[in-house]
Amino acid sequence: MGQDYRNKKITVMGLGLNGGGLACVRYFAESGAIVTATDLRSEEILRPSMELLKDLDVRYVLGEHRIEDFSGADIVIKNPAVPADSPYLKAAAQIETDLSVFLSACKNPIIAVTGSKGKSSVVSALYAILKMAYPQVWLGGNITVSPLTFLKELGPDDPIILELSSWQLRDLRGRNLLHPEISIITNIMNDHQNMYSSFSDYVDDKKEIYRGQKATQHAIFLEDEYGREFASECSARPHFYRDREEQFCLCGAEGEIEEREELLPEKLRVPGRYFRLNCLIAAATARLLGVETGIIRDALAAFKGVPHRMELVRTLRGVRYYNDTTATIPEAMAAGILSFNKPVRLIAGGKDKELDYHCALEALKTAEEIYLLKGSATNKIVDLLKKNDIAFKGPYPSLEEAFKAASKEAQEGDALLMSPGATSFGMFVNEFGRGDRFRELAEALN
Repeated sequence: MGQDYRNKKITVMGLGLNGGGLACVRYFAESGAIVTATDLRSEEILRPSMELLKDLDVRYVLGEHRIEDFSGADIVIKNPAVPADSPYLKAAAQIETDLSVFLSACKNPIIAVTGSKGKSSVVSALYAILKMAYPQVWLGGNITVSPLTFLKELGPDDPIILELSSWQLRDLRGRNLLHPEISIITNIMNDHQNMYSSFSDYVDDKKEIYRGQKATQHAIFLEDEYGREFASECSARPHFYRDREEQFCLCGAEGEIEEREELLPEKLRVPGRYFRLNCLIAAATARLLGVETGIIRDALAAFKGVPHRMELVRTLRGVRYYNDTTATIPEAMAAGILSFNKPVRLIAGGKDKELDYHCALEALKTAEEIYLLKGSATNKIVDLLKKNDIAFKGPYPSLEEAFKAASKEAQEGDALLMSPGATSFGMFVNEFGRGDRFRELAEALN
């Protein structure tokens, strides 16, 4: 399946620790290519990925990039986070990503999901549903599983669910490679403004998810100003879901209700209205694919959610410890706080992405106690809290110290929630490392 890469010189830009670069290296090396993996991070940091590739013949250039590795390559595979104006990419004869390689070779039906928040929960819930209805379904993309890991194992009609970030979609623009049977944009919020010149550029990248669709295909959007704009532009049949209390329904293009809350079981395993909305999107998508309502309800009743996203780590002496480390914007932090009808002890803060925190003010007012981690975003949160006479503790120089303070004061019935509203860079390699450390701290309590 796909192009013949034997003896092709392939440079993978960004080996990384979360699957994408590693999967590219393995795929091309196993396809007979001559592979160079280059990354600005050190061998010490990247050792776990290198260990997983030790059975392959790979040349590593770590701690730096060398222009000759790009100018001399037949194909350069870029990481989505690398800006297009990189001088190294300008030296490349041909630039691809793991997604462009996958989509060039794959003819299977695809459900593509993007959005500012909720996309990982949606794709994971949909995967749980479809696993009960189809013998083989595959999940990959931004959820840290490169689709190249399963490209060679695909059956001809196996459905594929792809979670796509704005950066991944940006790299597909103008390529005419993405033609999903169903496209989904969960919502649009301020995010990654440290990486975009304008908010409209960010939204424009999201639109790539439906640009290649046909009239026989489907698109699902939130019923708001952005959703209406998307529906007016896309060629697929649009559907809307409504984000209103007690009104969980899927609507057609003219606003008529097509599916109601009967798609969902009465109780879900993760608290909060936003998780319920994410499950609704997954349920509606499954219905469009013809899955029976009973199967949908059974799958969602058993669905435990996604690691690092409102993940219940443990319950100890009546205190529930939740890891919501992927809440890296203020709106997601607010949603995490408001998911509970019990006292919330919040651990928050980190590095800023040029975001405004006023949208989280009402949610922050409801927190029982706030414990802040040091960082540039924390400085904004501190200013907001002080102006509104909201008490807080910290900022603490480490997660360990913030966790120790919060867990010591937590009482039976409390939810101890790490929902940072900011990135982890500076304190951790990424948000997943932050979440893993929170989990370790909670599991170490006795």
